[in-house]
Amino acid sequence: MTAPPAASARAIGERVGRSRHWAEPRVRRWLEARGWTTLAENATFRHGEIDLVMRDGDTIVFVEVRQRTSAGWGGPAESLVARKRERVRRAAAAWLAARALHEASVRFDAALVHGDAEAARVTLIRDAF
Repeated sequence: MTAPPAASARAIGERVGRSRHWAEPRVRRWLEARGWTTLAENATFRHGEIDLVMRDGDTIVFVEVRQRTSAGWGGPAESLVARKRERVRRAAAAWLAARALHEASVRFDAALVHGDAEAARVTLIRDAF
């Protein structure tokens, strides 16, 4: 049994843990290859978790990564339900407040990953919610 991730000194209430899944690092590398900058990964707050916080030009982008290996339970987009979107929004507000970035230009994107680790295909939906 492993211990839970240690609290981060970067922001009050934030914990940054190891990615529990291959899709998040894959999406991060995919976005970085397109010129985006990583600001945070797996930032966890009382209100929810943010998979990736990236900078795309002057915009801070909160990226929710959704992955499905098959459509048996629906595609990755169908798993991004209203409750999850609200939790990401609340966590994003906490992330911004911890950094006094109240006036920042922000966007919420969804990175949909289709397939398994060997044959993954990423689709980015800008302004997904």
